[in-house]
Amino acid sequence: MAEYDLTQQLIPHLDRQLAIPLLAHLSDIAIFPAEQLAKAQYDLVKGTNMVDYVEQLYSQLPNAEPKDFSSLREAATSKYQTLQEAAQPVMKVIEDPDAVAKLRSNVDREKNLEILRTEYNIDIDGINALYHFGQYQYSLGAYANAANFLYHFLLFSPSFDLNISAHWGKLACNILVGEWESALTEVKDLRDLIDNPHGTSMSKPLAQLQARTWLLHWSLFVFFNLGEVTGCQSLLEMFLTPAYLNTIQTSCPHLLRYLVAAAIISRRAPKPAGTRGNRDHVKDLTKIVSMEEYQYSDPVTSFLKDLFSDFDFGKAQERLSVAESVVRQDFFLSGFADEFVENARWLISEVFCRIHQRIDISELSKTLNLSNEEGEKWIVNLIRDSRMGVDAKIDLKSNMLHISRHHTTPTVTLIETTRGLAFRSQAVNYAMQSTTGERRDGGERGRGRGRPRGGRSEVEAAT
Repeated sequence: MAEYDLTQQLIPHLDRQLAIPLLAHLSDIAIFPAEQLAKAQYDLVKGTNMVDYVEQLYSQLPNAEPKDFSSLREAATSKYQTLQEAAQPVMKVIEDPDAVAKLRSNVDREKNLEILRTEYNIDIDGINALYHFGQYQYSLGAYANAANFLYHFLLFSPSFDLNISAHWGKLACNILVGEWESALTEVKDLRDLIDNPHGTSMSKPLAQLQARTWLLHWSLFVFFNLGEVTGCQSLLEMFLTPAYLNTIQTSCPHLLRYLVAAAIISRRAPKPAGTRGNRDHVKDLTKIVSMEEYQYSDPVTSFLKDLFSDFDFGKAQERLSVAESVVRQDFFLSGFADEFVENARWLISEVFCRIHQRIDISELSKTLNLSNEEGEKWIVNLIRDSRMGVDAKIDLKSNMLHISRHHTTPTVTLIETTRGLAFRSQAVNYAMQSTTGERRDGGERGRGRGRPRGGRSEVEAAT
Protein backbone atom coordinates (compact mmCIF):
# COMPACT_ATOMS: atom_id res chain seq x y z
CA MET A 1 0.00 0.00 0.00
CA ALA A 2 3.01 2.35 0.17
CA GLU A 3 2.65 3.14 -3.53
CA TYR A 4 -0.82 4.60 -2.90
CA ASP A 5 0.14 6.73 0.10
CA LEU A 6 -0.37 10.46 -0.56
CA THR A 7 1.60 11.86 2.39
CA GLN A 8 4.48 13.02 0.22
CA GLN A 9 2.06 14.84 -2.09
CA LEU A 10 0.12 16.42 0.79
CA ILE A 11 2.95 17.70 3.02
CA PRO A 12 4.29 20.38 0.60
CA HIS A 13 0.90 22.13 0.83
CA LEU A 14 0.62 21.95 4.64
CA ASP A 15 2.17 23.79 7.55
CA ARG A 16 4.80 21.63 9.28
CA GLN A 17 2.66 21.44 12.43
CA LEU A 18 -0.24 20.02 10.41
CA ALA A 19 2.08 17.47 8.83
CA ILE A 20 3.08 16.00 12.22
CA PRO A 21 -0.16 13.94 12.59
CA LEU A 22 0.29 12.54 9.08
CA LEU A 23 3.75 11.16 9.86
CA ALA A 24 2.51 9.84 13.20
CA HIS A 25 -0.21 7.98 11.30
CA LEU A 26 2.40 6.44 8.99
CA SER A 27 4.26 5.20 12.04
CA ASP A 28 1.08 3.51 13.28
CA ILE A 29 0.29 1.68 10.03
CA ALA A 30 3.97 0.81 9.40
CA ILE A 31 4.02 0.79 5.60
CA PHE A 32 7.42 2.51 5.50
CA PRO A 33 10.67 1.57 7.32
CA ALA A 34 10.68 2.83 10.90
CA GLU A 35 14.14 4.39 10.50
CA GLN A 36 13.00 6.52 7.56
CA LEU A 37 9.91 7.71 9.42
CA ALA A 38 11.92 8.58 12.54
CA LYS A 39 14.30 10.68 10.43
CA ALA A 40 11.39 12.35 8.59
CA GLN A 41 9.63 13.22 11.86
CA TYR A 42 12.79 14.74 13.31
CA ASP A 43 13.52 16.76 10.16
CA LEU A 44 9.95 18.06 10.22
CA VAL A 45 9.82 19.05 13.89
CA LYS A 46 13.33 20.50 14.27
CA GLY A 47 12.10 23.65 12.49
CA THR A 48 9.72 24.39 15.39
CA ASN A 49 10.41 25.67 18.91
CA MET A 50 9.04 22.53 20.60
CA VAL A 51 12.47 21.73 21.98
CA ASP A 52 11.40 18.90 24.29
CA TYR A 53 9.61 17.12 21.44
CA VAL A 54 12.56 17.67 19.10
CA GLU A 55 14.89 16.17 21.71
CA GLN A 56 12.58 13.17 22.15
CA LEU A 57 12.50 12.48 18.40
CA TYR A 58 16.27 12.93 18.11
CA SER A 59 16.83 10.31 20.80
CA GLN A 60 14.82 7.82 18.70
CA LEU A 61 17.05 8.19 15.65
CA PRO A 62 19.25 5.19 14.91
CA ASN A 63 22.89 5.80 15.85
CA ALA A 64 22.06 9.25 17.22
CA GLU A 65 25.03 10.84 18.94
CA PRO A 66 24.50 12.70 22.23
CA LYS A 67 23.41 16.29 21.60
CA ASP A 68 22.88 19.16 24.02
CA PHE A 69 19.53 20.90 23.52
CA SER A 70 19.93 23.27 26.48
CA SER A 71 21.10 26.17 24.30
CA LEU A 72 18.03 25.81 22.06
CA ARG A 73 15.79 25.70 25.12
CA GLU A 74 17.40 28.85 26.55
CA ALA A 75 17.06 30.69 23.22
CA ALA A 76 13.40 29.73 22.96
CA THR A 77 12.73 30.87 26.53
CA SER A 78 14.53 34.18 25.96
CA LYS A 79 12.59 34.95 22.78
CA TYR A 80 9.34 33.99 24.49
CA GLN A 81 9.99 36.48 27.29
CA THR A 82 10.92 39.24 24.83
CA LEU A 83 7.77 38.76 22.75
CA GLN A 84 5.60 38.47 25.85
CA GLU A 85 6.95 41.74 27.20
CA ALA A 86 6.28 43.51 23.89
CA ALA A 87 2.70 42.20 23.79
CA GLN A 88 1.96 42.86 27.47
CA PRO A 89 0.11 46.19 27.02
CA VAL A 90 -2.40 44.80 24.52
CA MET A 91 -2.68 41.55 26.50
CA LYS A 92 -3.90 43.56 29.48
CA VAL A 93 -6.61 45.02 27.27
CA ILE A 94 -7.88 41.63 26.04
CA GLU A 95 -7.92 40.36 29.62
CA ASP A 96 -10.43 43.12 30.48
CA PRO A 97 -13.96 41.81 29.64
CA ASP A 98 -15.44 45.31 29.42
CA ALA A 99 -12.74 46.51 27.03
CA VAL A 100 -13.11 43.43 24.81
CA ALA A 101 -16.90 43.79 24.70
CA LYS A 102 -16.52 47.42 23.68
CA LEU A 103 -14.06 46.58 20.92
CA ARG A 104 -16.09 43.63 19.64
CA SER A 105 -19.13 45.86 19.19
CA ASN A 106 -17.25 47.85 16.55
CA VAL A 107 -17.09 46.38 13.07
CA ASP A 108 -14.71 49.10 11.90
CA ARG A 109 -11.12 48.13 12.75
CA GLU A 110 -9.96 51.71 12.25
CA LYS A 111 -12.27 52.79 15.06
CA ASN A 112 -10.89 50.04 17.31
CA LEU A 113 -7.37 51.20 16.48
CA GLU A 114 -8.31 54.76 17.45
CA ILE A 115 -9.78 53.55 20.77
CA LEU A 116 -6.60 51.59 21.56
CA ARG A 117 -4.45 54.59 20.68
CA THR A 118 -6.37 57.20 22.67
CA GLU A 119 -7.59 55.22 25.68
CA TYR A 120 -4.83 52.64 26.15
CA ASN A 121 -1.82 54.27 24.43
CA ILE A 122 -1.34 51.24 22.12
CA ASP A 123 -0.16 51.90 18.55
CA ILE A 124 0.00 49.65 15.51
CA ASP A 125 3.33 48.17 16.63
CA GLY A 126 1.73 47.10 19.92
CA ILE A 127 -1.07 45.35 18.01
CA ASN A 128 1.43 43.62 15.73
CA ALA A 129 3.29 42.45 18.83
CA LEU A 130 0.18 40.40 19.71
CA TYR A 131 0.39 38.75 16.29
CA HIS A 132 4.06 37.87 16.69
CA PHE A 133 3.51 36.52 20.20
CA GLY A 134 0.59 34.38 18.99
CA GLN A 135 2.72 33.13 16.11
CA TYR A 136 5.46 32.16 18.53
CA GLN A 137 2.99 30.42 20.83
CA TYR A 138 1.96 28.35 17.80
CA SER A 139 5.58 27.37 17.12
CA LEU A 140 5.82 26.21 20.76
CA GLY A 141 2.79 23.96 20.36
CA ALA A 142 0.52 26.11 22.58
CA TYR A 143 -2.26 26.08 20.01
CA ALA A 144 -5.16 27.19 22.24
CA ASN A 145 -3.25 30.28 23.44
CA ALA A 146 -2.15 31.07 19.90
CA ALA A 147 -5.75 30.86 18.62
CA ASN A 148 -6.89 33.26 21.36
CA PHE A 149 -4.20 35.83 20.59
CA LEU A 150 -4.77 35.65 16.84
CA TYR A 151 -8.52 36.01 17.33
CA HIS A 152 -8.07 39.26 19.26
CA PHE A 153 -5.43 40.46 16.81
CA LEU A 154 -8.01 40.13 14.02
CA LEU A 155 -10.34 42.42 15.98
CA PHE A 156 -7.75 45.21 15.98
CA SER A 157 -5.48 44.90 12.95
CA PRO A 158 -6.07 46.94 9.77
CA SER A 159 -3.30 45.11 7.88
CA PHE A 160 -4.75 42.85 5.17
CA ASP A 161 -1.59 40.77 4.71
CA LEU A 162 -1.13 40.12 8.44
CA ASN A 163 -4.83 39.37 8.78
CA ILE A 164 -4.60 36.73 6.04
CA SER A 165 -1.66 35.16 7.87
CA ALA A 166 -3.57 35.31 11.16
CA HIS A 167 -6.56 33.54 9.59
CA TRP A 168 -4.28 30.75 8.35
CA GLY A 169 -2.70 30.48 11.80
CA LYS A 170 -6.06 30.42 13.56
CA LEU A 171 -7.32 27.72 11.16
CA ALA A 172 -4.25 25.59 11.94
CA CYS A 173 -4.74 26.09 15.69
CA ASN A 174 -8.42 25.13 15.51
CA ILE A 175 -7.53 22.00 13.55
CA LEU A 176 -4.81 20.94 15.98
CA VAL A 177 -7.03 21.40 19.05
CA GLY A 178 -10.05 19.77 17.36
CA GLU A 179 -12.39 22.79 17.30
CA TRP A 180 -14.04 21.80 14.04
CA GLU A 181 -16.92 24.27 13.95
CA SER A 182 -14.52 27.18 14.49
CA ALA A 183 -12.22 25.68 11.88
CA LEU A 184 -15.10 25.50 9.40
CA THR A 185 -15.79 29.19 10.01
CA GLU A 186 -12.13 29.98 9.26
CA VAL A 187 -12.29 27.92 6.05
CA LYS A 188 -15.28 30.00 4.92
CA ASP A 189 -13.55 33.26 5.89
CA LEU A 190 -10.38 32.34 4.02
CA ARG A 191 -12.35 31.22 1.01
CA ASP A 192 -14.10 34.59 0.91
CA LEU A 193 -10.79 36.47 1.22
CA ILE A 194 -9.20 34.38 -1.54
CA ASP A 195 -12.14 34.50 -3.94
CA ASN A 196 -12.77 38.23 -3.38
CA PRO A 197 -9.31 39.80 -3.07
CA HIS A 198 -10.48 43.38 -3.92
CA GLY A 199 -7.31 44.42 -5.71
CA THR A 200 -4.84 43.17 -3.08
CA SER A 201 -1.76 41.02 -3.64
CA MET A 202 -4.02 37.96 -3.37
CA SER A 203 -5.63 38.96 -6.68
CA LYS A 204 -2.53 37.90 -8.63
CA PRO A 205 -3.38 34.67 -10.50
CA LEU A 206 -0.42 32.67 -9.18
CA ALA A 207 -0.98 33.79 -5.57
CA GLN A 208 -4.68 32.98 -5.81
CA LEU A 209 -3.96 29.54 -7.28
CA GLN A 210 -1.48 28.77 -4.50
CA ALA A 211 -3.85 29.99 -1.79
CA ARG A 212 -6.68 27.86 -3.14
CA THR A 213 -4.36 24.85 -3.30
CA TRP A 214 -3.43 25.32 0.35
CA LEU A 215 -7.04 25.82 1.40
CA LEU A 216 -8.11 22.62 -0.36
CA HIS A 217 -5.48 20.64 1.54
CA TRP A 218 -6.05 22.26 4.93
CA SER A 219 -9.81 21.88 4.65
CA LEU A 220 -9.45 18.07 4.45
CA PHE A 221 -8.79 18.04 8.20
CA VAL A 222 -12.02 19.95 8.79
CA PHE A 223 -14.42 18.24 6.42
CA PHE A 224 -13.49 14.68 7.33
CA ASN A 225 -13.91 15.46 11.02
CA LEU A 226 -17.37 16.99 10.65
CA GLY A 227 -19.05 13.66 9.94
CA GLU A 228 -20.39 11.67 7.03
CA VAL A 229 -23.20 14.05 6.07
CA THR A 230 -22.09 17.58 6.97
CA GLY A 231 -18.41 17.11 6.25
CA CYS A 232 -18.57 15.17 2.98
CA GLN A 233 -21.33 17.31 1.53
CA SER A 234 -19.49 20.50 2.49
CA LEU A 235 -16.38 19.10 0.81
CA LEU A 236 -18.32 18.32 -2.37
CA GLU A 237 -19.90 21.77 -2.39
CA MET A 238 -16.51 23.50 -2.17
CA PHE A 239 -14.34 21.18 -4.27
CA LEU A 240 -16.83 21.03 -7.17
CA THR A 241 -17.19 24.79 -7.61
CA PRO A 242 -15.53 25.78 -10.91
CA ALA A 243 -12.64 27.73 -9.36
CA TYR A 244 -11.62 24.98 -6.92
CA LEU A 245 -12.20 22.12 -9.35
CA ASN A 246 -10.00 24.04 -11.77
CA THR A 247 -7.35 24.28 -9.04
CA ILE A 248 -7.49 20.53 -8.41
CA GLN A 249 -7.06 19.77 -12.09
CA THR A 250 -4.20 22.26 -12.39
CA SER A 251 -2.03 21.82 -9.30
CA CYS A 252 -3.23 18.95 -7.10
CA PRO A 253 -5.00 16.16 -9.01
CA HIS A 254 -4.25 13.75 -6.13
CA LEU A 255 -7.16 15.37 -4.28
CA LEU A 256 -9.49 13.57 -6.68
CA ARG A 257 -9.20 10.61 -4.30
CA TYR A 258 -10.93 12.57 -1.54
CA LEU A 259 -13.47 14.08 -3.91
CA VAL A 260 -14.49 10.63 -5.19
CA ALA A 261 -14.43 9.11 -1.69
CA ALA A 262 -16.66 11.89 -0.32
CA ALA A 263 -19.17 11.37 -3.14
CA ILE A 264 -19.29 7.62 -2.47
CA ILE A 265 -19.42 7.93 1.33
CA SER A 266 -22.32 10.41 1.21
CA ARG A 267 -24.04 8.54 -1.62
CA ARG A 268 -27.18 7.71 0.32
CA ALA A 269 -27.13 10.72 2.64
CA PRO A 270 -30.24 12.96 2.62
CA LYS A 271 -30.09 15.68 0.03
CA PRO A 272 -29.92 19.17 1.63
CA ALA A 273 -32.52 21.65 0.42
CA GLY A 274 -31.41 23.65 -2.60
CA THR A 275 -28.43 21.44 -3.49
CA ARG A 276 -27.74 18.89 -6.17
CA GLY A 277 -28.19 15.19 -5.47
CA ASN A 278 -25.19 13.01 -4.70
CA ARG A 279 -26.08 10.87 -7.71
CA ASP A 280 -25.32 13.85 -9.96
CA HIS A 281 -21.94 14.25 -8.24
CA VAL A 282 -21.01 10.66 -9.04
CA LYS A 283 -21.90 11.13 -12.70
CA ASP A 284 -19.88 14.35 -12.94
CA LEU A 285 -16.90 12.82 -11.17
CA THR A 286 -16.85 9.84 -13.52
CA LYS A 287 -16.23 12.25 -16.41
CA ILE A 288 -13.58 14.16 -14.45
CA VAL A 289 -11.76 11.00 -13.34
CA SER A 290 -11.69 9.69 -16.91
CA MET A 291 -10.39 13.00 -18.20
CA GLU A 292 -7.66 13.35 -15.55
CA GLU A 293 -6.57 9.71 -15.60
CA TYR A 294 -3.43 10.61 -17.54
CA GLN A 295 -2.03 12.59 -14.60
CA TYR A 296 -3.55 10.82 -11.58
CA SER A 297 -5.35 7.58 -10.78
CA ASP A 298 -5.55 5.19 -7.85
CA PRO A 299 -7.87 2.29 -6.87
CA VAL A 300 -10.46 4.71 -5.46
CA THR A 301 -10.78 6.86 -8.57
CA SER A 302 -10.37 3.88 -10.93
CA PHE A 303 -13.26 2.07 -9.22
CA LEU A 304 -15.60 4.82 -10.36
CA LYS A 305 -14.30 4.62 -13.93
CA ASP A 306 -14.52 0.82 -14.04
CA LEU A 307 -18.11 0.89 -12.87
CA PHE A 308 -19.71 3.88 -14.61
CA SER A 309 -17.55 4.29 -17.69
CA ASP A 310 -16.45 0.75 -18.59
CA PHE A 311 -19.28 -1.20 -16.86
CA ASP A 312 -16.68 -3.86 -16.03
CA PHE A 313 -18.15 -5.50 -12.91
CA GLY A 314 -15.36 -8.04 -12.53
CA LYS A 315 -12.70 -5.37 -12.60
CA ALA A 316 -14.75 -3.11 -10.32
CA GLN A 317 -15.03 -5.98 -7.81
CA GLU A 318 -11.26 -6.49 -7.81
CA ARG A 319 -10.66 -2.75 -7.62
CA LEU A 320 -12.98 -2.36 -4.64
CA SER A 321 -10.92 -4.86 -2.63
CA VAL A 322 -7.76 -2.82 -3.22
CA ALA A 323 -9.61 0.47 -2.72
CA GLU A 324 -10.84 -0.72 0.67
CA SER A 325 -7.24 -1.29 1.79
CA VAL A 326 -6.23 2.12 0.47
CA VAL A 327 -9.08 3.84 2.32
CA ARG A 328 -8.37 2.00 5.59
CA GLN A 329 -4.76 3.21 5.52
CA ASP A 330 -5.45 6.77 4.41
CA PHE A 331 -5.10 9.38 7.17
CA PHE A 332 -8.30 11.23 6.29
CA LEU A 333 -10.46 8.34 5.08
CA SER A 334 -9.65 5.56 7.56
CA GLY A 335 -12.59 6.47 9.80
CA PHE A 336 -15.03 6.09 6.89
CA ALA A 337 -13.81 2.76 5.51
CA ASP A 338 -16.96 0.81 6.39
CA GLU A 339 -19.23 3.49 4.94
CA PHE A 340 -17.11 3.63 1.79
CA VAL A 341 -17.31 -0.13 1.20
CA GLU A 342 -21.02 -0.30 1.90
CA ASN A 343 -21.89 2.56 -0.41
CA ALA A 344 -19.53 1.26 -3.10
CA ARG A 345 -21.44 -2.03 -3.01
CA TRP A 346 -24.69 -0.09 -3.36
CA LEU A 347 -23.26 1.56 -6.46
CA ILE A 348 -22.35 -1.81 -7.96
CA SER A 349 -25.79 -3.18 -7.10
CA GLU A 350 -27.62 -0.23 -8.65
CA VAL A 351 -25.68 -0.37 -11.91
CA PHE A 352 -26.00 -4.16 -12.04
CA CYS A 353 -29.76 -3.99 -11.56
CA ARG A 354 -30.20 -1.21 -14.09
CA ILE A 355 -28.70 -3.21 -16.96
CA HIS A 356 -30.16 -6.66 -16.13
CA GLN A 357 -33.69 -8.03 -15.95
CA ARG A 358 -32.88 -11.39 -14.38
CA ILE A 359 -30.02 -11.68 -11.89
CA ASP A 360 -28.59 -14.76 -10.28
CA ILE A 361 -28.35 -13.87 -6.59
CA SER A 362 -25.29 -16.08 -6.18
CA GLU A 363 -23.55 -14.25 -9.03
CA LEU A 364 -24.42 -10.83 -7.60
CA SER A 365 -23.20 -11.92 -4.14
CA LYS A 366 -19.91 -12.96 -5.69
CA THR A 367 -19.63 -9.62 -7.46
CA LEU A 368 -20.12 -7.83 -4.13
CA ASN A 369 -17.59 -10.05 -2.32
CA LEU A 370 -20.36 -11.42 -0.08
CA SER A 371 -21.46 -14.90 0.89
CA ASN A 372 -24.79 -16.21 -0.47
CA GLU A 373 -26.53 -15.54 2.84
CA GLU A 374 -25.12 -12.04 3.10
CA GLY A 375 -26.00 -11.48 -0.55
CA GLU A 376 -29.65 -12.39 0.01
CA LYS A 377 -29.91 -9.94 2.91
CA TRP A 378 -28.22 -7.31 0.78
CA ILE A 379 -30.73 -7.84 -2.06
CA VAL A 380 -33.67 -7.49 0.34
CA ASN A 381 -32.31 -4.16 1.60
CA LEU A 382 -31.63 -3.07 -1.97
CA ILE A 383 -35.23 -3.71 -3.00
CA ARG A 384 -36.44 -1.62 -0.09
CA ASP A 385 -34.51 1.33 -1.47
CA SER A 386 -37.24 3.10 -3.38
CA ARG A 387 -34.70 5.35 -5.12
CA MET A 388 -33.72 2.46 -7.37
CA GLY A 389 -36.64 3.33 -9.61
CA VAL A 390 -37.41 -0.35 -10.38
CA ASP A 391 -39.70 -3.12 -9.13
CA ALA A 392 -37.89 -6.28 -8.05
CA LYS A 393 -39.02 -9.70 -6.85
CA ILE A 394 -37.01 -12.63 -5.53
CA ASP A 395 -37.70 -16.15 -6.81
CA LEU A 396 -36.44 -18.33 -3.95
CA LYS A 397 -36.83 -21.57 -5.92
CA SER A 398 -34.53 -20.54 -8.74
CA ASN A 399 -32.53 -18.13 -6.54
CA MET A 400 -33.12 -15.39 -9.09
CA LEU A 401 -33.95 -11.69 -8.84
CA HIS A 402 -36.51 -10.48 -11.41
CA ILE A 403 -36.50 -6.76 -12.20
CA SER A 404 -39.16 -4.74 -14.03
CA ARG A 405 -38.69 -1.10 -14.95
CA HIS A 406 -41.06 1.77 -15.27
CA HIS A 407 -41.25 3.28 -18.75
CA THR A 408 -39.90 6.80 -18.73
CA THR A 409 -42.28 9.40 -20.11
CA PRO A 410 -41.06 12.30 -22.26
CA THR A 411 -41.88 14.68 -19.42
CA VAL A 412 -39.64 12.83 -16.97
CA THR A 413 -36.89 12.70 -19.57
CA LEU A 414 -37.12 16.47 -20.04
CA ILE A 415 -37.00 17.07 -16.28
CA GLU A 416 -33.94 14.81 -15.91
CA THR A 417 -32.20 16.52 -18.82
CA THR A 418 -32.73 20.04 -17.48
CA ARG A 419 -32.26 19.24 -13.79
CA GLY A 420 -28.73 20.58 -13.68
CA LEU A 421 -29.40 23.57 -15.92
CA ALA A 422 -29.75 26.05 -13.03
CA PHE A 423 -26.48 24.87 -11.49
CA ARG A 424 -24.59 25.06 -14.79
CA SER A 425 -26.02 28.51 -15.54
CA GLN A 426 -24.91 29.73 -12.11
CA ALA A 427 -21.42 28.33 -12.68
CA VAL A 428 -21.16 30.00 -16.10
CA ASN A 429 -22.38 33.30 -14.64
CA TYR A 430 -19.81 33.07 -11.82
CA ALA A 431 -17.01 32.36 -14.27
CA MET A 432 -18.04 35.27 -16.52
CA GLN A 433 -18.25 37.67 -13.56
CA SER A 434 -14.81 36.59 -12.35
CA THR A 435 -13.33 37.14 -15.81
CA THR A 436 -15.03 40.53 -16.16
CA GLY A 437 -13.86 41.62 -12.70
CA GLU A 438 -10.28 40.64 -13.41
CA ARG A 439 -10.20 42.53 -16.69
CA ARG A 440 -11.64 45.60 -15.00
CA ASP A 441 -9.08 45.46 -12.16
CA GLY A 442 -5.98 44.51 -14.06
CA GLY A 443 -6.46 44.32 -17.82
CA GLU A 444 -4.79 41.15 -18.98
CA ARG A 445 -4.12 39.92 -15.45
CA GLY A 446 -6.92 37.31 -15.51
CA ARG A 447 -5.75 35.66 -18.72
CA GLY A 448 -4.91 31.98 -18.22
CA ARG A 449 -5.66 31.94 -14.47
CA GLY A 450 -5.96 28.44 -13.13
CA ARG A 451 -6.43 26.78 -16.51
CA PRO A 452 -6.35 23.00 -16.25
CA ARG A 453 -3.72 21.12 -18.13
CA GLY A 454 -6.36 19.98 -20.54
CA GLY A 455 -6.73 23.62 -21.67
CA ARG A 456 -10.33 24.17 -20.56
CA SER A 457 -11.49 27.51 -19.21
CA GLU A 458 -13.78 27.93 -16.17
CA VAL A 459 -16.75 28.57 -18.46
CA GLU A 460 -15.99 25.39 -20.43
CA ALA A 461 -15.61 23.45 -17.18
CA ALA A 462 -19.00 24.68 -16.00
CA THR A 463 -20.75 23.65 -19.21
